[in-house]
Amino acid sequence: MTSLKPFQDDSASIGIGNLTLENGVDRIAIYGSLDITRDRAGLALARQLARLLDQVIVTLTSEKSLPDQVPPPAKPTTVRNPFT
Repeated sequence: MTSLKPFQDDSASIGIGNLTLENGVDRIAIYGSLDITRDRAGLALARQLARLLDQVIVTLTSEKSLPDQVPPPAKPTTVRNPFT
């Protein structure tokens, strides 16, 4: 698994099974699906996910001035279609 430093950039992304985790400076997006099966492969996937979430928790806990909530992302601006 590629390492991810939570909240350090807006470009890192990793996959665990069919689950994608995208890093951001103010949020981490998690989407997709992950089947954790009752076998060694499922255990390995569960451990990968737990390690990443533990890193997120450690990072958030170490923040001295953690806000109550980050503002929602800015709405994209509409531009004129140059092809019409």
